[in-house]
Amino acid sequence: MAGLSIPGVNDKYKSNEIVEGLMKVERIPLTREQNHLEEVKKQQDAWRTVNHKMSQLRDSVKSLYSFDNPFNNKLASSTEEYAITATAGREAAYESFQIEVIQPATADRFLSGEIEKNQKIPAGTYTFKTGDKTISMNWKGGKIEDFVTSLNKRGKDVIKASLIGVNKGNKALLLESLKTGSDSHLEFKDAALALAIDTKMIQKVEGEKDIFGSTLSEIKVPENVSPLEQEGMPFITSSFVKMTEDGISIPPRGGFTINVPGNISKDTTKTLIFTVKAKEIADITDTANSKPTEPDLPDPGNVTFQNITIDNNQSSYELPGTQAPKVPLESIRTDSVLFARFEDGTERELKITDAFSESGSTVKVNLSEYPGIKSIVMRNANTGVQYSVSKIESVDEKASLGYTPLNAVSNAGDAIIKYEGITITRPDNKIDDVIPHITLNVSQKTDRPATIKIEPDTEAAKDALINFVGRYNQIIAEINILSQNKPELISELDYLSKDEEDAYKEKLGLFSGDFSLTNAKSSMQEIIGAVYQESEYSEITMLSQIGISTNATNYSGYNPTKMRGYLEINEKVLDENLKNNLDSIKTLFGYDSDGDLIIDSGIGVRLDKQLTAYVQSGGILANKNSTLDRQVKASEQKIARLETQLNQKEAELKAKYGQMESTLNSLEGQSNSINNFTQQQNRNR
Repeated sequence: MAGLSIPGVNDKYKSNEIVEGLMKVERIPLTREQNHLEEVKKQQDAWRTVNHKMSQLRDSVKSLYSFDNPFNNKLASSTEEYAITATAGREAAYESFQIEVIQPATADRFLSGEIEKNQKIPAGTYTFKTGDKTISMNWKGGKIEDFVTSLNKRGKDVIKASLIGVNKGNKALLLESLKTGSDSHLEFKDAALALAIDTKMIQKVEGEKDIFGSTLSEIKVPENVSPLEQEGMPFITSSFVKMTEDGISIPPRGGFTINVPGNISKDTTKTLIFTVKAKEIADITDTANSKPTEPDLPDPGNVTFQNITIDNNQSSYELPGTQAPKVPLESIRTDSVLFARFEDGTERELKITDAFSESGSTVKVNLSEYPGIKSIVMRNANTGVQYSVSKIESVDEKASLGYTPLNAVSNAGDAIIKYEGITITRPDNKIDDVIPHITLNVSQKTDRPATIKIEPDTEAAKDALINFVGRYNQIIAEINILSQNKPELISELDYLSKDEEDAYKEKLGLFSGDFSLTNAKSSMQEIIGAVYQESEYSEITMLSQIGISTNATNYSGYNPTKMRGYLEINEKVLDENLKNNLDSIKTLFGYDSDGDLIIDSGIGVRLDKQLTAYVQSGGILANKNSTLDRQVKASEQKIARLETQLNQKEAELKAKYGQMESTLNSLEGQSNSINNFTQQQNRNR
C-alpha cells in the first residue's frame, strides 16, 4: 500500500499545484472583467444616488412655487380657544374679527332611571330616529350589556348607547343622538318606546298650546323702522295691516310688532311656531311714478269781417302749476322682513324660505335659543309683495310629540354665535358658511367675545425654505465628492456617520472626468445667484436678500468650505423677511413674467427645469444609467462565457495531468517489478 497513488487525491506529482498555477494565469481576463463589472455597478449606484437627491431637490423646489406653496398657508388663532377655534383655507383673507358664542350646538342625551345589573332587554324591533335619520334593530333578547354593544354597532352616526354606574351594582342607560341641532330630536318608536318608558327615560305628557297674535289689538307699530330708502317712497306703517281668515295681512310697505307674552318668553322649553305666506301683487311704484298732466284746451278760433281776421284769446284756467318731475321710484325686493326683537333693543333676523309656496314657510323660534326675546317684528319693505302671518302658537315640542325626557343630560339645540354683532344660528358646531374660506369650530359658550386672527403661516414657509437649502446642499456635496478626489470634502461634512464616511470614501473622485456633474453644479449656482425682478417696484430680487446665500453669515476670513458652493441661512434676516416680505419671497421663487397667467420665471421655475433635464425619463441621468445597464449586461455575459471556458479548461488540465499520473504510476510499478525480479534472480545464483 505504500506505493499506492490515486491521481488527484494524494497528488504525488504535485499536479494539482501545476493545474492551479496554470488556471491562475487563465483567470486573469475573468478577474479583470469582474473588477470592471464591480466598477460599473458602483457607478450605477452613484448615478442612482445623484438621481434620487436631484429628484428630492426638484420636489422641494416645486413646492415653493406650485399652487400648494407654503407662502399661501394661513394660520387662525383664537383668544378663547377653549370655546371656539378656526381653520383657515389657503384663500382666506388676512383679517381679524370677533365671534361671541352664545351657545354651542347640542344633541339630545337622555338618561334612564336605575337599572338592575342583570336586567334583560326583551326581544323586539327597536327603532330610533334623530333628525332625518332612522335606524331599526331586530333584537332577539338578552343582557343589557349585549344590547348596548349591538345598538352601537348599528347606530353609526345616528345614536350612541352607554351604561353609567350610578351606585353599587346598579347602572343607568344613556342614549344620545349623534346629530346636533334643534331639528334633530331623539325619538323612540316600536319596542324602543316601551324600553324608554319602562326604564323611566321618558314619560307621556299631554301637549299644551298658547296662542297669541290673533287679534288686531295685539298689532303695534313696527319698531326700529329703517330710514327711507328712496325719496318719495311710502314709510313702513301698520295703518293698512288687517286681520283675514289666513291671519295678519301685511301689504307692501306695511309692518307690525307683536309682543311675546312674558310668561311665554321666559319659558325656555317653549317654541314659537307660525306660518308665513307671500304672493306677488301690483307694484305700488307703478302708480307712484305716474306724472300729472295739464288740461288739453281746444283752439279758441277767430273771426273774419271784410278781409279782416281777428284771433280769439286763449282760454285761461285757475289750476295749480305742475310740479317738477321727481326721480322715478325703483321697485324693492327683499326676503329680510321678519325679526326677533330682544329686551336690549337688538334684533335677529328670522329666515323665511318657500314663503311663495302654497303651504307657505313654517317659522320656528326655539326660546332656549332666544333668551330675552320681547317681540316678533315684521317690516315688509317690498313694493310688490304681500305677506300673511298666521296666529303664533307657543308649544313644548317635546311634549307635543307625546313624551318628554325625565332625566335630560342635554337637549337638542342649534349653535348660536354673534359675528361682528350679527346673530347667527347653525345646527352644527362646525360652521363653514359664515366667513369665506374659514371654518369655525364651536365647543363652549364664551365669557367674552373671542378675537379670531388670520395670519400667514411663516413657520411652514420657513420649514420649506430650510428643506430646500438642505436638499440643495446635499446634491452639491454629492457632486463635489464624485467629481473631485479630495478627502477633505468628506471630513468637512461633520454630520456624516462613520458608515456614510466609508461609503463616500469609496465614491471619492469616481466621476472626476465627467463634466455633466460640474456643469449641473455651475448651472444651479448661476440660478441661485441670479436676479429675479417681477416688476420695477420689486424690492426682493435675489435669494441673498432674504438671508440665504453661500456666505449668509458674512464670514470675512479664508475658509475653503465657503468655496464649495453650499448655501447658508442667516435665520434673523430670514425671519424678518418672512414677517414683512412674504409675498415678495413667494414671487422670488415663481411669477408670471408675460401676463399669460402661467408661472414661468423665478428661482423655483428655473431650478425645476434644470433638474428635470437630468432626472426625467430619457434625461441625462437616465441615459447614463441606460449606458451602464448595457455595460453590466455585456460584462455579465462575458463573465459567464469566461467562467464556462475556464471550467472546461480546468477540467481538461485535470484530465491530462490525471492521465499523466496514471501513466507514471504504471511505469513506476513496472520498474519495481523488474527490480524485484532482478533481485530474486541474483539471490538464486
